[in-house]
Amino acid sequence: MKFVCPLIVVRDVESSRAFYEEVLGQRVLHDLGENVVFEGGFAIHQRSHFSNLIGVAESDIVPRSNNAELYFEEDDLDGFLERLKGMEAVKYVHEPIEQPWGQRAVRFYDPDMHIIEVGEPIESVVTRFLESGLSVEETARRTSMPEEFVRQCA
Repeated sequence: MKFVCPLIVVRDVESSRAFYEEVLGQRVLHDLGENVVFEGGFAIHQRSHFSNLIGVAESDIVPRSNNAELYFEEDDLDGFLERLKGMEAVKYVHEPIEQPWGQRAVRFYDPDMHIIEVGEPIESVVTRFLESGLSVEETARRTSMPEEFVRQCA
């Protein structure tokens, strides 16, 4: 068996497609009308069609369940955060934070209230800590990454 991709259900495929293309820079791999697959490895599916496929009422597909997220990484997190400031469509789960392991991230909702997380790559976090003067051992402890991984990032 092979896992293919996560699929999230959306009210309006066109507005969700625009959101993922404009806000997150995703490119469409396949546009099948009611189902759009992105090169990033996930798909969106029209709610009305999906509810018929699985045999439930549209009202049984609950928005803003806060029980999953789509996770993206951005090398230039500061530039991305600056770009988000000018986008009224972005509704934040929380402002940018630093996770306990040192990774900076932001979470916000897509148009259907699915959580989107954008964080800096852990390699960038390790590099930042090493450049700040932390040793390999201290960086490994701080990031919870193996020392070998930290050495590879150095």
